[in-house]
Amino acid sequence: MKKDIHPNYREVVFKDVSCDFEFLTRSTVKTDDTIVWKDGKEYPLVKLQISSASHPFFTGKEKFVDTAGRIDRFKKKFGEMPTIKSKKKKQVEEASK
Repeated sequence: MKKDIHPNYREVVFKDVSCDFEFLTRSTVKTDDTIVWKDGKEYPLVKLQISSASHPFFTGKEKFVDTAGRIDRFKKKFGEMPTIKSKKKKQVEEASK
């Protein structure tokens, strides 16, 4: 077998920053952040935006996390888009005049 071709497989802490949920598992992911775990040892830290603790499918709750402000940017760029009902209402009002 070839030496030094496999990634470093070690214990890593994954932290969901949206709800402060942490879990320790093994992974090959590379990171520069570290954290002291409950056992007093220091482990590499990977920050997550969503996990099973905050995902609506697993929690049963509708929770929208808009970390980048995408909806606000969309509304600013395109404004409020008229609906089909509002278009028909305008047509009926114009036809009745």
